[in-house]
Amino acid sequence: MTIMLPKPRTASSLSIEETLLKRRSVREYRAGALTLSEVSQLLWGAYGITSDEGYRTAPSAGSLFPLRVYLAAVNVQGLESGLYKYDSNAHSLELMKKGDYSENIVSATFAQDYISEAAAVLIISADYTGPNEKYGAQGKKFTWMDLGHLGQNVHLQAVSLEIGTVAVAAVRPGEIEKILGIESEEVLYLMPLGKTSY
Repeated sequence: MTIMLPKPRTASSLSIEETLLKRRSVREYRAGALTLSEVSQLLWGAYGITSDEGYRTAPSAGSLFPLRVYLAAVNVQGLESGLYKYDSNAHSLELMKKGDYSENIVSATFAQDYISEAAAVLIISADYTGPNEKYGAQGKKFTWMDLGHLGQNVHLQAVSLEIGTVAVAAVRPGEIEKILGIESEEVLYLMPLGKTSY
């Protein structure tokens, strides 16, 4: 099942300087659902398309864009709880599995229990095929640089929406990959998302 996301906005009343000033790693979230518009904005900020040539909000070595973005939705208005894959080109979500996978995710992150309070979790993985073919031994390094760009985009977009997040790298990748049912990608890190007050 494909869910078309609301069109992202490209302007706000919060300056980039104030957004940078307020950016923090947040591990406490208020109760409450995220809206589909907020999720749309966060996904677009992470890896959305910004030009007819296919360029995105995050730079990528060689314009290869090897990262993959998944959403584990728990409390999102207009979305069933489940695992979704983000399609940057269509700005849509593809439902992969129904259900609440927050306990499985917490288990795979060495019992970081605060993640279970999040309304959703972004899961970022990488397919190294393109970078390795183009850059050889440097392929993974360039992919990890891409990950840093994407992660900072999510942090800054979250600030503008008064949503908290944090990059979680203490993960057992194989467990998350099994939850998602992916084989040719490596999970790199997670970003829980929940309401907060900046």
